[in-house]
Amino acid sequence: MLRTLGLLLLTIVCTTACARRDPRFAEDTVYLGGFHSAHSNAPRASTDTVSYWDGDGAPGAPSIRISLGEQRAYFYKSGELVGISAISTGREGFGTNAGSFKIIQKDKDHVSSRFGDYIARDGTIIKKEIDRDKDPMPKGAIYDGARMPYFMRIVGGTGMHEGFLPGYPASHGCIRMPGHMAEIFFNHVSVGTPVTITN
Repeated sequence: MLRTLGLLLLTIVCTTACARRDPRFAEDTVYLGGFHSAHSNAPRASTDTVSYWDGDGAPGAPSIRISLGEQRAYFYKSGELVGISAISTGREGFGTNAGSFKIIQKDKDHVSSRFGDYIARDGTIIKKEIDRDKDPMPKGAIYDGARMPYFMRIVGGTGMHEGFLPGYPASHGCIRMPGHMAEIFFNHVSVGTPVTITN
């Protein structure tokens, strides 16, 4: 009887302790913010079970194939697949163009000249997630461009870079990647690396 009561009490204590939310994990944690606002209402990102890299020791010339339909980027060395990354490409109205391209610029600390936030001089956000081509800047505001780390430009304003991946096309035309994969791709390509984008 005492043993049964002791086990019941232990079960209640364990259940109560385990049910408490771990304070290290914020309720609003997202995979990676698309913009750099600290209070983003971005939806939770899906878990990345796709991305991997096995190309560190692989010889040969790099090339990349991006599949818009699969939302995947495939990295090859001398035609051999050595890595795959989950991606998020252009949403409706901002579609990512299919075609054959080459990397024309690399910029590790790129900041968008078009998309970002309008902020006050004290850093508070006046208007978030703006498009400078469409949203006039309020008087006294400062433009704060969206961060696009490990930017690999392929055509016009379009490139691959670290960004938020909700599990579907959501960008303004760029190819967003998880941070660790954007860094790996960035470190293994050079200006001139072929990039093919297919539907």
